[in-house]
Amino acid sequence: MKEKKTLGLYLHIPFCAKKCDYCDFYSFTPSDRKAVESYVSAMMLQMEDISDACRSHVVDTVYFGGGTPSMLPISQFSRLMDSVRRNFRIAKDAEITSEANPGTVDLKYLKALRKLGINRLSLGMQSLDDGELKTLGRIHSAEQFTATYEAARRAGFDNISVDIMYGLPGQTLSSFVDTLRGVTMIDPDHISLYCLKIEENTPFFAMRDTLSLPDDDAEYDMYMKAVDFLSSRGYERYEMSNFARDGKYSRHNMKYWNCDEYIGIGASAHSYFGGERYSVIRNAESYINGLEILQLQIPIIEGSRIIEKNESMNEYVMLRMRLDAGVDMNEFKARYGVDFYSKFGHLLEEYVEGGFVKRIGDSYAFTSRGMFVSNYILSAVLDFSPEEMSAP
Repeated sequence: MKEKKTLGLYLHIPFCAKKCDYCDFYSFTPSDRKAVESYVSAMMLQMEDISDACRSHVVDTVYFGGGTPSMLPISQFSRLMDSVRRNFRIAKDAEITSEANPGTVDLKYLKALRKLGINRLSLGMQSLDDGELKTLGRIHSAEQFTATYEAARRAGFDNISVDIMYGLPGQTLSSFVDTLRGVTMIDPDHISLYCLKIEENTPFFAMRDTLSLPDDDAEYDMYMKAVDFLSSRGYERYEMSNFARDGKYSRHNMKYWNCDEYIGIGASAHSYFGGERYSVIRNAESYINGLEILQLQIPIIEGSRIIEKNESMNEYVMLRMRLDAGVDMNEFKARYGVDFYSKFGHLLEEYVEGGFVKRIGDSYAFTSRGMFVSNYILSAVLDFSPEEMSAP
């Protein structure tokens, strides 16, 4: 019997209690309970529509992202989980993750999530400095985060990831280290580390000239300090911005970095399936109308394109180089039938000499210094700019 192919599912929940001042993800505050119900119903219809195309796949990762998935009432979360199980073949050991923000959950809610089958939690902490949290527009305090984390453990979650940000307005190396020290003391299984980016169409972009932001050198110091500090506490950096203990990598995010297949459900969600990349329209009302009311008379898919071989090779190198393991030349040859050194490797040699890239056996990978300036290096090596690729 032919082995089933694996597939990741991403479900975008665009609801937030309050949109953070730096956030450019598609999210908003829902008008009422009915709006939430209608959106969930549309997601269920989208899953039904695509299920036939996925019969040869086993779903081994499910990821609820946002927005703030924990804004969903448990009854609506239950509808979505029932729909996932009804429309797809789910692996027995599937990783099922939900993002959650302190201030939106309590112990009862977390126990209910765990009972629904959610077995991994991603908590949006960002900082343990209340002043920095306030500047970001977060709705929680450091104390509320700690209480939420402890409640998650009591609810039975044994795989918890925590988000941290650096490069924040007013942040210093000292305050950042305090956050690193505080979060490692509570011993999460996984830590994601993100540098603040000032994106267009956000309040931070409008006030960018007045924000007291760390400069590039300070951000570099923060990143390098985090790498060393987390390593000393037993956290392995397996990807540019992600650290895990006991091998608890994000299996879902590894699909993005390995160029494996995944399908996005919900407004603004992205997919890579059948050699094609596409996204769902970035408007919840149009998304609901297209699925629930007009039954796809208004298309909900946009930006669809077949990924040809050359673009696929570029994407593979760009994404695999995010991993500490980098690109294995033999795997590249087996996948594309092309010699990696002739195509890309010879262009990386000058960065090996500069200490930004390392070659170990048949693999090329970034050093920590190289990871911090990876976009610059990849833009010089690849046939397209990393910024040209849509984020998953």
